[in-house]
Amino acid sequence: MTSSTESTEAERDELGGELARRLRADLDGEVAFDAVSRHLFARDASMYAITPLGVVFPRHADDVAAAVAAAVEHGVSVVPRGAGTSLAGQTTGPGIILDLSRHMRRIVALEPEGRTALVEPGVVQDQLNRAAAPHGLMFGPDTSTSNRATVGGMIGNNSAGSGSLRYGMTIDHVRALDVVLSDATRAHLAPLTAQEHASRAGLDTLDGRVHRELPALIAAHTDAIADGFPQHWRRAGGYRLDRLAREDTPFDLAKFVVGSEGTLAVTTRALVDLVPKPAHTVFAVGHFTSVAGAIEATQDALACDPAAVELMDRTILDLSRQKIEYASLSAVLEGDPDALLFVSFTGDDERELRGSLDRLTALWKRHGHGYHTLRAVTPADRTALMKVRKSSLGLLMAASEGTKRPLAFIEDTAVDPVHLPAYTARLKKVLDRHGLTAGFYGHCSVGCLHIRPFLDVTDPEQRRTMREVAEEIKDLVTEYGGVNSSEHGDGLARSEFNRELFGDALYEAMRQVKGLFDPDNRLNPGKIVDAPAMTEHLRDAALPPAPGLRTRLDFEVAGGMRAAADRCMNIGLCRKSGTGAMCPSYMATRNEEDSTRGRAGALVQALSAPDPHAALGDERLHEVLDLCLMCKACKSECPLGVDMASLKAEALAHHHDEHGIPLRSRIFGSIRTLNRVGSATAPLSNLPGRLPLLRRLLDRTLGITRHRPLPRYARRNLVRWFGRHTPVATTTQGTVVLLADSFTTYTEPEIGRAAVELLEHAGWNVHLESGGCCGRASLSKGLLDDASDKAFQLVHRLTETTPADAPITGCEPSCLMTLRDEHRALLPRDSAREAVTARVKQIEELLGDAIDDGRLTLRPDSWLSGRTLLYHGHCHQKAEVGTAATVALLRRIPGVEVTELDAGCCGMAGSFGFESEHYDLSMTVGADRLFPAVRAASADTVVVATGASCRQQIFHGTERTAWHPVQLLREAL
Repeated sequence: MTSSTESTEAERDELGGELARRLRADLDGEVAFDAVSRHLFARDASMYAITPLGVVFPRHADDVAAAVAAAVEHGVSVVPRGAGTSLAGQTTGPGIILDLSRHMRRIVALEPEGRTALVEPGVVQDQLNRAAAPHGLMFGPDTSTSNRATVGGMIGNNSAGSGSLRYGMTIDHVRALDVVLSDATRAHLAPLTAQEHASRAGLDTLDGRVHRELPALIAAHTDAIADGFPQHWRRAGGYRLDRLAREDTPFDLAKFVVGSEGTLAVTTRALVDLVPKPAHTVFAVGHFTSVAGAIEATQDALACDPAAVELMDRTILDLSRQKIEYASLSAVLEGDPDALLFVSFTGDDERELRGSLDRLTALWKRHGHGYHTLRAVTPADRTALMKVRKSSLGLLMAASEGTKRPLAFIEDTAVDPVHLPAYTARLKKVLDRHGLTAGFYGHCSVGCLHIRPFLDVTDPEQRRTMREVAEEIKDLVTEYGGVNSSEHGDGLARSEFNRELFGDALYEAMRQVKGLFDPDNRLNPGKIVDAPAMTEHLRDAALPPAPGLRTRLDFEVAGGMRAAADRCMNIGLCRKSGTGAMCPSYMATRNEEDSTRGRAGALVQALSAPDPHAALGDERLHEVLDLCLMCKACKSECPLGVDMASLKAEALAHHHDEHGIPLRSRIFGSIRTLNRVGSATAPLSNLPGRLPLLRRLLDRTLGITRHRPLPRYARRNLVRWFGRHTPVATTTQGTVVLLADSFTTYTEPEIGRAAVELLEHAGWNVHLESGGCCGRASLSKGLLDDASDKAFQLVHRLTETTPADAPITGCEPSCLMTLRDEHRALLPRDSAREAVTARVKQIEELLGDAIDDGRLTLRPDSWLSGRTLLYHGHCHQKAEVGTAATVALLRRIPGVEVTELDAGCCGMAGSFGFESEHYDLSMTVGADRLFPAVRAASADTVVVATGASCRQQIFHGTERTAWHPVQLLREAL
């Protein structure tokens, strides 16, 4: 006999199968009902998780209507979803998830004269801003998630951001919407004249019924609408009946459904207003010894008519200092502040804006607010500041310790800024009484602070504490006339309290609204009205204990590999595009499972299985991980530091245990041996790369694409050259160890020669370490035992044959950085490993010091003088140490101008770009920003790249030769 639970699961599986078949037949878009996809879309950026029946990726409005029609027929719910960055659980649900971000992301029309844009719901805010910028326009609401937040999601939440003081909320910028209603019919929502409204109300459709009955519903609840809404204007909770009740505006359902969280209709197109983009922005950054002191200074800031006033506390500041991506902030701060207040002024008159800075600085000084005010008036000044400010949420989440996380359940309140000091002080007392710590950041200009207490909801006592605090803060914000949801919406975190917040009469009116638009409770049920308790569907509480698993890599976190993957809290920064390197495959495919958070979620599912070792060998999981380029950008750009490269390497090792090691992986993992043999047999070994027949054979048998040129082996490799060359006689600096990596040694020895000569001219005795391999190639293919052996041999060779104080350097960032990073995970902690790691030094640092000390002198009249150097940094270098040392070295060359590309990953990623099934994606990644930037450079621009793979990809994609920095420095010596 089967249990009722088993029966229910079987019924859901049967329903899911029927629904998937129907949807695949009816839709042009993809349908995903497999367990991994359902798991990935069970979560958004909130603390909640609800496993759906399946996921649909509509290509157009017809697909949306067809999906809703199928849901109606099968009696299941529908949850519209954009980037899945909702913080209150709005985009989780048990039925069909509509991912509107993958395909429906066209800017249909942009009208500069009318200052409007017609967009599909998956258009990202920054994407729209980039399109509007040439016309001097932008989309007014400015969210901190602008690089991945979709316009559809902003409409669903009624999002706002730092600029809401000047530009209001999303509701203030929506002109018209095309929607699919709960019965799968279509409607166009826009302001209506009395005659147009009467015509719509006469229709025998759901749209007609809504237009017919909604005015009567409003009239019946006039007093409740007038009295029930909070007075503070910054509202993102409940249904906006107050907007419809205004007598001075036309009947406008487009604005009414803004903020309804997909519970009333599914948006398929939106006509939105654009606003003039200010020509200039300047900042005053006040430094304070306490959060309370910063909040007290807000009123003086508001007196100067700013565009925004933003708070950041010490918790976030300290976390930013630990991340390479945000470390530049520390360099501009004065002292060690407990809090910063960012006050921005925008406009077209820069002199007037500087005057505003002067007035604010004088006011703060007169009233004793803060101890220092930093002025940021140029784009370069602002970059580091705003990069950190926009990443506050992610940085705060990085402070998580296991399942104790900063949780979003009281973080969206807002009060009149006049009351903010008193309100915050009392809120702090509530937290203190419950023994909770929290991070503080947010929008002081509108009285909205995002305060996230640290809690472990796997502990029932902590869940009770969370609820008690939520209730106390709900009452406190009501006392001050504020709102419980000011920009992040109600979702599962706050909807439960709406009856208390709005009163019985107004809440019942909202329930009637839901019933009018959605009689069968089909669209995103359980949000805004008739919600479950806020403590239901908690993600961490539902996760089973992690089963035991022996891993080859040391993940150095409590909870091991699963905890390392579960650091991801789905904030979705890996879904950004147009900037940074994370995540290159997602930028190319726009597929959720190709994002860092998608892969992390899939790994958490596998590592929660009863037998995680077997689950890591699953082919569906392997498919999810396959397009990860292991560029390591997530390690630095993800504020939570999810290291997908290491996680994938470990997962590949378990996959090999289950299925064996492919021959191609063995070959690529042995690249040093292959290159050594190729060099020894050159030029004969270069023939396969030039013969089409052999290239086709390699493609068919090994999966090594015939479309990409193979590296050419050098007969006179670096080791042979080094054994015959005569070193520079003067040695003043002692010994330096130069790693003879597999590429610099055998395929690009001219780079190694330049490095040796430069180091010798700088006074070093060069020890060429050519007897071993760092293990990088084996690691990338999941051959962790082999990688560990190679790492062990190299570390002990360096320890035993080179001076203990000799710096270890190299020309190939991926190999050099392996000693700094992966060797810590591959090898047991011992004195040899730590000593070698501590000796690693970038060659750019050594050469830069030599120039500054006068040991290297560069000619002012080299052929480089007067040229622009276009520099593309290696992903591993960016992830581990950043590119500052390379840029600084290039700028030391007399007469050059250096431009560093923000071009992301080149797409090559070692062997990835040579693999037949990955070649097209590799080229798509390169074509995103790198290839266009190189092609746009003038003929006399010198292209520079530190990575061997990057140089190969640049030449293949653009036919431009890229130089290594040491080659250019040697040219200028």
